[in-house]
Amino acid sequence: MKALMIQGTGSNVGKSVLVAGLCRAARLRGLSVAPFKPQNMSNNAAVTADGGEIGRAQALQALASGLAPHTDMNPILLKPETETGSQVIVNGQRRATVKARDYAAMKPDLMAPVLDSFRRLKAAHDLVLVEGAGSPAEVNLRHNDIANMGFACAADVPVVLAGDIDRGGVIAQIIGTQAVLDTTDEGQIAGFLINKFRGDPALFADGYELIKSRTGWSGFGVLPWFADAGKLPAEDALDIQGSSTGSFHIVCLRLSRIANFDDLDPLAQEPDVRLTMLADGQPLPSDTDLVVIPGSKSTRSDLDTLRTQGWDVDLLAHRRRGGHVLGICGGYQMLGKSIHDPDGIEGTAGDTPGLGLLDVTTTMSPQKRLAETRATHVDTGAEFLGYEIHIGRTDGPDCARPFARLGDRADGATSADGRIMGSYFHGMFRDDGFRRAFLGKLGAESSDLDYDASVEQTLDALAAHLETHLDLDALFAAAR
Repeated sequence: MKALMIQGTGSNVGKSVLVAGLCRAARLRGLSVAPFKPQNMSNNAAVTADGGEIGRAQALQALASGLAPHTDMNPILLKPETETGSQVIVNGQRRATVKARDYAAMKPDLMAPVLDSFRRLKAAHDLVLVEGAGSPAEVNLRHNDIANMGFACAADVPVVLAGDIDRGGVIAQIIGTQAVLDTTDEGQIAGFLINKFRGDPALFADGYELIKSRTGWSGFGVLPWFADAGKLPAEDALDIQGSSTGSFHIVCLRLSRIANFDDLDPLAQEPDVRLTMLADGQPLPSDTDLVVIPGSKSTRSDLDTLRTQGWDVDLLAHRRRGGHVLGICGGYQMLGKSIHDPDGIEGTAGDTPGLGLLDVTTTMSPQKRLAETRATHVDTGAEFLGYEIHIGRTDGPDCARPFARLGDRADGATSADGRIMGSYFHGMFRDDGFRRAFLGKLGAESSDLDYDASVEQTLDALAAHLETHLDLDALFAAAR
């Protein structure tokens, strides 16, 4: 029963993918392995079998480990709602919405549930692979830290530091991290690795040896760029790789607080789909076939942003051209006539006019629905497995034409002409049969893409990539 923690020299250095690959490599070696992230900050969440929510990256790592996602894998999840405030999820359930400065006061009370979850996982598995958050070099956040060295010291978990050579300055990243760590924190580090190398690794041999000599740390290898990482579910919306080919053009509005955007990953891999993530300042292309308005952690605020970008006008023109629109969760709420938030659940209390493309209205409420459910798409009759993770209730005349049915319960709404659709379901495009039926109804060519098999194959390839280029024997031996 051992553990090892992967920390990074900064954000987005590839920690999540590294841990997923290490989980799959350990599993292929016959180990019972589980992922763990003490604290994650992400609006891309997954619903767990025990009725909670965790970061989507930990759900992917669970898949790599051959496990169902569980709240113990990510006991603290922060879901940003504003620039300075986040919803705090503890053991899968919403505890509070706080400003950043107030969250610092909460952290001493959060170490206990973090350690409890970690100990349960460690007792049940041969190996727990832990992912840090941000960087241990952020020593201004060290007091009461639960995400990096604070956790590593409290749980006595050795740390491997990952540096990202693709962004440049990796020698300074690693040596500089050592320079700002205190003696106790530095004592937890078992070694380092270099991630995302492009070109001939031999060209970095001198730099690699310099890091070893200056830090005194063991080196676990230089990992070349893994080109197929884009086939894995993205943790950050900025990581979603649009596709430049394909005759059927899907455009997703990149909202400021975009949430639960894993709906897009399977669409990006469809051969006949050209996926565009529309950024600020970009107009909606005139050749768009389907606009996806994704989920949002701050629906009214993102609706204001959508109008600021002029996308509301673009959507009206798109509909006049005969285009289709699909709103998912928060995007569905935006399509209606109005959004009411009398209690200020997502910010300042008040009402916001909707886009008026569906004859429905939404009222926010503190109760959150968290459920994984099998449903049937009304228009095509195709079944799919999706999940709900939302607050608010939506009602109105267009709900008489639901998007999907779950036995006696209806979900979503559709306009009379069938061009505007809204649903609370995330994850439905992972279902190959539904995805083919839905896209085929809109005129896209079908394919034989097996999305889940593609993810599994990519995880196997990632594990083989790590086995080839890193010293995994030494790395796993560093666990304790």
